[in-house]
Amino acid sequence: MLQKCEGIVIRTTDYGENNKIVTLYTREFGKVGVMARGAKKPSSRLAAVTQLFAYGHYLFQASSGLGGLQQGEMISSMRSIREDIFLTAHASYVVDLTDKVTEDKKSNPFMFELLLQTLNYMNEGYDMEILTFIYEMKMLNVQGLYPVLDRCTNCGSTEGEFHFSIREGGLLCHRCFETDPYRIKISPGTVRLLRLFYLLDLSRLGNISVKPETKAELKKVISAYYDEYSGLYLKTRKFLDQMDSFRDRL
Repeated sequence: MLQKCEGIVIRTTDYGENNKIVTLYTREFGKVGVMARGAKKPSSRLAAVTQLFAYGHYLFQASSGLGGLQQGEMISSMRSIREDIFLTAHASYVVDLTDKVTEDKKSNPFMFELLLQTLNYMNEGYDMEILTFIYEMKMLNVQGLYPVLDRCTNCGSTEGEFHFSIREGGLLCHRCFETDPYRIKISPGTVRLLRLFYLLDLSRLGNISVKPETKAELKKVISAYYDEYSGLYLKTRKFLDQMDSFRDRL
């Protein structure tokens, strides 16, 4: 049965001399794997539409296993992402995270729109670090993870100074700091941004300007929380960290 879909390429794997196995995240069907025969040939009509990050309309032969990709029509190649190594690192992590936390053939239009908006914003030159933080925070719900960001995890207080406790899974107020000597010290601005990123409708994102020290706190909290609770160990995350360190030295 032929199926039409709107999709984004989130993973590609070479198969044989000329073929690719392509993973699409689609608006209609969720995550779908398809065989793109001949797509590695430069002259193939499937070559461009099966590149990582490509966004387009696809026609595939559905089956219980891998489908067969028949046609593709490009909407956006995400060219700016592909031409910048730092953008590529961030976008690669975003699509890899999507691949790892979503189930096959389970439609989630909200997830599709979130992924598409994130890649479009990166491609348009918005702050890639902030977009990655927002995406990571949004993906916590998908994984069934719910950090406590609206109150102290220990006493329930909503007022005062807050730090972040990985052990307790959320904020600790100043009255409860002693319950976790390993808490992460963060500024009030970082607390506000963690809350904002968790709840923000990405389509309403404006130009958010964030100080480097605040970005460092956000990265420390989000990375530590993922390490503790997600069970994910992604090579793209390691590569992203290496690229961020390299860029900081430039």
